[in-house]
Amino acid sequence: MDWFVIAACPACSASPANYAEPGDTGAPTHQLYLPTIHCAGCIQTVESTLRALPGIEAARVNLSLRRVAVTAPFNADPTPWIDALAGAGIEAHEADLADTSDSRDRDILMRLGVAGFAMMNVMLLSVAIWSGATDATRDLFHWISGAIAIPAAMFSAQPFFKNAWTALGARRVNMDVPISLAILLALGMSVYETSAGGEHAYFDAALSLTFFLLAGRVLDQRMRTAARSAAQDLAALEPRRAIVLRGENRESTAVSDLAIGDEIWLAAGGRVPVEARLTAGSVQVDRSLLTGESDPIRIDLGDTLYSGDVTLTGPITATVTTVGEDTMLRSIMQLVARAESAKSRYSGLADRAARAYVPIVHLTAFAAFAGWLIMTGDVRYALNVAVATLIITCPCALGLAVPAVAAAATGGLFRRGLLVKSDTALERLASIDTVVFDKTGTLTRPTLTAPDTLGRDACAVLKALAMQSDHPLSKSLVKTLGDIAPARLGNITEMAGTGVQATYNGETVRLGRGDWIGTDDATAFQFGDSWPLHVTEHLLPGARGGIEQLEEMGLSLHVLTGDNATKADALGRELGLTTVIADVGPKEKLSYIEGLQAKGHHVLMVGDGLNDVAALTAADAAISPGTALEASRSAADVVLVSGQIELVSEAITTAKLAHRLILQNFGLAAAYNMVAIPLAVCGFASPLMAALAMSTSSITVTLNALRAR
Repeated sequence: MDWFVIAACPACSASPANYAEPGDTGAPTHQLYLPTIHCAGCIQTVESTLRALPGIEAARVNLSLRRVAVTAPFNADPTPWIDALAGAGIEAHEADLADTSDSRDRDILMRLGVAGFAMMNVMLLSVAIWSGATDATRDLFHWISGAIAIPAAMFSAQPFFKNAWTALGARRVNMDVPISLAILLALGMSVYETSAGGEHAYFDAALSLTFFLLAGRVLDQRMRTAARSAAQDLAALEPRRAIVLRGENRESTAVSDLAIGDEIWLAAGGRVPVEARLTAGSVQVDRSLLTGESDPIRIDLGDTLYSGDVTLTGPITATVTTVGEDTMLRSIMQLVARAESAKSRYSGLADRAARAYVPIVHLTAFAAFAGWLIMTGDVRYALNVAVATLIITCPCALGLAVPAVAAAATGGLFRRGLLVKSDTALERLASIDTVVFDKTGTLTRPTLTAPDTLGRDACAVLKALAMQSDHPLSKSLVKTLGDIAPARLGNITEMAGTGVQATYNGETVRLGRGDWIGTDDATAFQFGDSWPLHVTEHLLPGARGGIEQLEEMGLSLHVLTGDNATKADALGRELGLTTVIADVGPKEKLSYIEGLQAKGHHVLMVGDGLNDVAALTAADAAISPGTALEASRSAADVVLVSGQIELVSEAITTAKLAHRLILQNFGLAAAYNMVAIPLAVCGFASPLMAALAMSTSSITVTLNALRAR
C-alpha cells in the first residue's frame, strides 16, 4: 500500500475551491486557483508538493476560496508549480485575486438537476416494484430504470470519476475513489440482478448517492458564499477597464494593462482604477471605501487619487503613478485575504488532526471490510460497509472549522469598518483583558494655533516645520496657517514624541514640546525667540461611548499621554477613567506595556503616532485608526478604516465570538465522528446515508461559522 499517498478528500472536484495565504516572508505572493480541492487531505498534498520545489519559501491553502498563495520571487514562473501539482493529481491555474467568477457552479448545478430528475423518475418506477410487481413486470421496470439511471449517473457523477482517476494516476487515494466505487458498484450490481431476474436492483440508490453528494457540495458552497471574503467584496468593486488618452484619442484599456505614466480620463461618477496624480483642475471624490467617511474630499492639482475613490465631479485627467498589486485597493485586498486564510494555532491543530485522521479512517474501512467478509461471506455487503465508512468519516468538517469562522469574522468586521491585517489577530484579540489608549489623535482631536503677534516670515517657517510631521497637532497647525507659503528648510529631523528640528538661513528652528525647546509651555516654536503655541483639544466623536462599552465588557482601561498631569487628570475626569498616565514618551509607553504583560495581562494597544509604534509592536494585539501614520498602521493588527473608536469593542467582541465558534466547530466535528464511525463500521449506514451525513456535517459547521458575521 506504500505505492499510494492516502488522502481523505470528499468529492473534491465536485465543488468550487478554497485558497490559502503564506506567512509574510517579505517575498511577493503568487496565487494559484485549485478548482478540485475540498478537504484537509488535498491541503496537505498541495502544500507539501509546493514547499518541496526550489525557490518557494512558503505555500498556504485557503479551503474557503480554493486558492493557494505561494511566496516566491516576483519573477518566478508558476508553470513548474502547476506541473508539479498536476503530477500529484491536483488541477491548478494561475489566479487573479479579483477574479470571483466560477463557471463550475453552473456545471455542478446542471449535473445536480440531471441526477435529481432521473432519481425522481426511477423512484416512481421503484414504487411499483415495492408495491408487489413480480416477474416480467418487475424485470421491465428494472430495465427501464437502468435505461434512465445508467446514462444519468455516468453524466452527473463525472466530477467524481474524473478526480478519482486523476488521483489514482498520481498514486493517491482520495475520497472520490470510494465514492466512484460505490456508484459503479450500485449500477453494476443492479445490471447483474436485472439480467438474472433478481428481486432487487439499486439504480435508485446509485442516483440518490450521486444527487445527495452533489447537493451537499452545492449547499456547502452556498453557505461559504454567504460568508464570502471581504477581499471578494472589494474585488467586485475594482474597475476592469480604464479610458487612456493616446494623443487626441481615448482608448478603452484593461486595467491590468495600465502602465506608470499613462494618462487616464475619468467621467463624474467613475471609480478610480489605480493610483494617479491629478493633472488638471480639482475634483471632489468619495473615499468612503477606504476611510469610511462619507464626506466628499477635495483633490487639487498634483494630489493623489487612490484606487477605489469615486469621482463626484468631472471629467478629469490624471497620470498613473501606481499599478498592479501595489495599488491601495489591491493592498487592502491582499491584507484581507491573508487574514481570512488565518493559520492560527487552531488551524494548525485542525491540520494535524486531519493528517492523523486520514490513515486511521482507511485502516478502519479495511478492517470493516475484512470483518464483514469473514462474518457473512458476502463480498457485496462487505464492500458497501467499507465504502460507507470511508465516505461518512471524511474530515471535511474538521478542515472547515477554522477557515469558515475566519472568513465570516474578518469579512463581517470589514463591512463594519475594521480591516483585519494579521492572520492571528482574532486569536490574540480574543484573549485581551487590558486596553491601553494613546490620547492625542486616538481619543482627542487637537487644534494648534500660533500667536497673533507672529510675523509672516516666522509663520512660513512654522508651517514648513509642521508639514514635516504627521502628528495630529502639526496637521491642525498646517490647516490654521491657511494659504501661507511654507519656507525652505534644511537638515530636517523629526524626533518621535518630541518635535521637529531644521535649519533656516543657517539658524536652528524647532517645533515641539516646550521642555525640549526650553520653555514651560506645553508646545512651543523656536525661531530666534521661543514662542508659545496654544493647544485646544476635544474628544473625538464616539470616544466616550467606546470607553463605556469597553468598561461594560469588564476590561481594564489605561490612557498614556505626553501631556502634563493637569491635562491628564482633566481627561480622566471627562472619560471617567482613573488610570491616565502623564508625561509618557515612546520608551515609557513601551515599558508600560511590557510591565502590564509581566503581570500576566494580555494587552491591546490603540494608537496612531510615530511615538506609539514601539508600543503597538510590543502589545499582544494592536489597533490603529485609518488616519494614523503609516508606520503605526503597519504595526497594527487591525485598522479602524472609519476611525471610529467605538469599533474597538466590536473587534474584541467578534474575536471572542470567533474563538468560541472555532471551539464549537471542533466539538461538532468530533461529536459527528464519534457517532458516525461506529454506525458505519457496524453496517447501519449505507453509502447513501453516508453521503447525506457527510454533507450535513460540513454544512452544519459552515452555518455555525456564519454566526461570526
